[in-house]
Amino acid sequence: MSTPHDLSLQKLQYIVAIADTLGFRKAAEQCHVSQPSLSAQVRELEETLGVKLFERDRRRVLVTPAGADLVARARRVLNEAGDLVEAAVRLGDPLAGSLRLGIIPTIAPYLLPEAVPAVMARFPKLQMLFREEKTEVLVASLASGQLDAAVLALEADLGELSHVVIAHDAFVLAMPKKHALARKRTISAEDLDGETVLLLDDGHCLRGQALSYCASTHATEASFRATSLSTLASMVSSGAGVTLLPSLSVPIENRRGQLAIRPFAAPAPSRTIALVWRPSSPMAKALKELAAVLRKAWP
Repeated sequence: MSTPHDLSLQKLQYIVAIADTLGFRKAAEQCHVSQPSLSAQVRELEETLGVKLFERDRRRVLVTPAGADLVARARRVLNEAGDLVEAAVRLGDPLAGSLRLGIIPTIAPYLLPEAVPAVMARFPKLQMLFREEKTEVLVASLASGQLDAAVLALEADLGELSHVVIAHDAFVLAMPKKHALARKRTISAEDLDGETVLLLDDGHCLRGQALSYCASTHATEASFRATSLSTLASMVSSGAGVTLLPSLSVPIENRRGQLAIRPFAAPAPSRTIALVWRPSSPMAKALKELAAVLRKAWP
């Protein structure tokens, strides 16, 4: 029968590192331990569990089916242990120290300049560490414990994350100044029939939301896919087509007045922006306070 010593957190860290890197040498470097020591610890753990976790030869390392299940459980144990330590640290002042916050690229450059000063004024002891990535990457980083919270659109697949809504962000149609649709006060989905619509690249949740709205039209997606809203705005101003922009981005992306911007008729497409975190996070109460500051600072 295994004992708590046999199943130390250190050993669990080792097998997670091996699963992530698919190499004992790389895992040892990541864990700051010698490779022989790591290998010996993993062998002991396999003997304790009575399960082969990895297949290995001179060229590669593979995670066995049983190993994949146990590595997933090890990740959960390590996350819970991290949350326990974090809870102890945060008992004195939940919003003192560092906070690792993820944010998607279609929000970061428009919200952070307004939100950061407001957060710093409200929580002067808080050190915010930002990571700008696509939704899928941020959700995975939350699950693995690499982030404490993230600012995302709820329309994406977020799994079981807890959240507080910060804002509702309506989409608008952006087009060249002399475009025929610029004569209209509001835009309907039917108005997009025959139009060339520029969209973001795969992986951006905003792309999926725009595609969903355009699904009932006869609009054509341009072959060009942008990596940022700034690029989309530049391409539209050059006459390459039209695009959907979140209202949040318009003051910056149309600061020179080079685009014609029109709202959509009801029911207008939109996204719901929220602060999200793991349900097990000991910072839940503090994150709700942070969400309230972000909501008030929304441009």
